[in-house]
Amino acid sequence: MAAVAEASPLLEPASRRMQRVATEVAQRHAGDVDARARFPAETVTALKQERLLGAMVPAHLGGEGASLAEIADLCATLAQGCGSSAMVFAMHQIKLTSLISHGLGSEWHRAFAREIAARQLLIASSTTEAGIGGDLRNSICAVETEGGRFRLVKEAPVISYGAHADTILVTARKGPEAASSDQVLVCVRKADYTLERTGGWDTLGMRGTCSEGFKLSCEGSVEQIIPKPFSEIAAQSMLATSHILWSSVWFGIATDAMARAQAFVRAAARRQPGVTPPGALRLAEGTTKLHALKALIKSALARFEAAKASEDALSSIGFAVEMNNLKVTVSTVAAEVVQTALMITGIAGYKNDTPFSVARNLRDVLSAAIMISNDRILTNTSNLLLVSRFDSSLAD
Repeated sequence: MAAVAEASPLLEPASRRMQRVATEVAQRHAGDVDARARFPAETVTALKQERLLGAMVPAHLGGEGASLAEIADLCATLAQGCGSSAMVFAMHQIKLTSLISHGLGSEWHRAFAREIAARQLLIASSTTEAGIGGDLRNSICAVETEGGRFRLVKEAPVISYGAHADTILVTARKGPEAASSDQVLVCVRKADYTLERTGGWDTLGMRGTCSEGFKLSCEGSVEQIIPKPFSEIAAQSMLATSHILWSSVWFGIATDAMARAQAFVRAAARRQPGVTPPGALRLAEGTTKLHALKALIKSALARFEAAKASEDALSSIGFAVEMNNLKVTVSTVAAEVVQTALMITGIAGYKNDTPFSVARNLRDVLSAAIMISNDRILTNTSNLLLVSRFDSSLAD
């Protein structure tokens, strides 16, 4: 990766820089990251060298002002090299979107965004909490303020790559007397917090995200609290960007699996010229589903861009239902695509040590349905549909 360090990264499009990271670094280390359930340190270092962690920061604050569509494409590219690395990159960008979309009205957060771009800081999040399950819209812990300072202690069952992050965005109740849903989002830098590990991360897939449990203790200036209520941050940016960028990662994982399946079928065709290999039909079936996923993600990106002009549109029931549907559909169909690739490649795909292996792809993509459980999302959608109509028109 010496060429990366010596290059002038911003002379090249972000897509080309990410392609280099995916093929020269992430793909090379993906097997070891998975086998040892370790953080993909080489890939994150390469992302920093290529200045991709700050790509979404506005240009006047030192970033590149990349759009969500561009970031989604970067996620899909990286996922074709390493699913865990791509999920780390996606989660970082989701938190960065929350900061950029809702925090730049304050001088502290503008300076923080500038620092992220300059130093290529890696952002993690702490939104889940012991005692509330996976419901990120409720908190037990609370921000306690005194004399312009705050203190916060949180029992977090999961903080993805928390031990490796440079900063964490934390949800908490606005104050000790606030309701569980009256939350704020707090930016804490490494110097502001301590982590006490309370849980490990030995999982089926996405092993490199190192989503361990921690007791998070932090303090800092009240300026670090994003002024906007977390309910609005979640509805207006976090919901959509999470579902779109996660979906882009799953699309990338499925794409890599189908590429391996295609290589398998081509190899079979070369062995028997004039004979259609038995996996060719399933290859067509899998790519059909893959193209449908691509269309769905691109449609969601267009829908999000159109809704951005209005906070009411971003907070509408219809928009929430569409984004929920995106997550449930892509997480389900991407897994089907990888399983189709497995049926094509057979034992060669089932084994871990062949060029056609889709074993890691399958284990990684199976996390999609439980990463905020599809059942929880469908329950939420069903409640929304009780008070609204579903979209029955093909018009925009």
